[in-house]
Amino acid sequence: MRPLLYLFWAELKRTWTQYIRYPAEALGGILITTFFFYALFAGAQYVAGPASQFGERLDAVVIGYVLWTLVIFVVNDIALNLQVEAQTGTLEQVLLSPFSAATLFLARACASLVLRLAIVVVILGIILLLTGSRLRFPPSLVLPLLSVVLGAYGFSFLLGSAALIWKRIQQLLILSQFGLLFLLATPTEEWSGARKWLGQMLPMTAGAGLLRDVMVRDAGLDPLRLLVALASGIFYFSLGLLAFRRAMRLAKQRGILGSQ
Repeated sequence: MRPLLYLFWAELKRTWTQYIRYPAEALGGILITTFFFYALFAGAQYVAGPASQFGERLDAVVIGYVLWTLVIFVVNDIALNLQVEAQTGTLEQVLLSPFSAATLFLARACASLVLRLAIVVVILGIILLLTGSRLRFPPSLVLPLLSVVLGAYGFSFLLGSAALIWKRIQQLLILSQFGLLFLLATPTEEWSGARKWLGQMLPMTAGAGLLRDVMVRDAGLDPLRLLVALASGIFYFSLGLLAFRRAMRLAKQRGILGSQ
């Protein structure tokens, strides 16, 4: 256990060092993400007219957008790291570590998550100030958020698998962002019948719906829906991890780890 903690701490310091090295880019990312949402909000407010009252719908949209921002950070992390390592010719050196490739990149992703969560909290605070939205932050939001993060890591490992085999997947990453926006912003919890349960089976949708219930509608956690959300997160995380390990073995067999 102690070597894993040392690995996590080392990756956390590496992530922080890389982040503060380019402060203008870091600040620009926060401002662009925040004001992109505010531009959409201002445009919708103009179209709806001066008497428009968005109410809970605005709060739900804020949750969906902030979740999407966090998930994009997580999902792009492993795939982009792999591409950078391959392009700089250091991927094979990284894999000489005593830790497995999956463990190493998971530690990197977890270290990055600590920083990304802090950034997302800042973005959320600015959006709340600009829009006047009011959200609740009960301790019960931790479990739904965990299910979303697990699903995001699973998706990230799947894209990392594609990066190992196909190398250049920028267009796939861009396309995935639109799919993730649909998954996280669509209120599948308001669907009815079999369609509702189908929506809960999609990656991250169950956890996102529970977060809207807890933070917007002030509702308690439904034990059955929470169980579905956690099971979904664990399933997609396991699927992504399995695909990544198989892709790593295949890349080693073909001798394409260091190629671009």
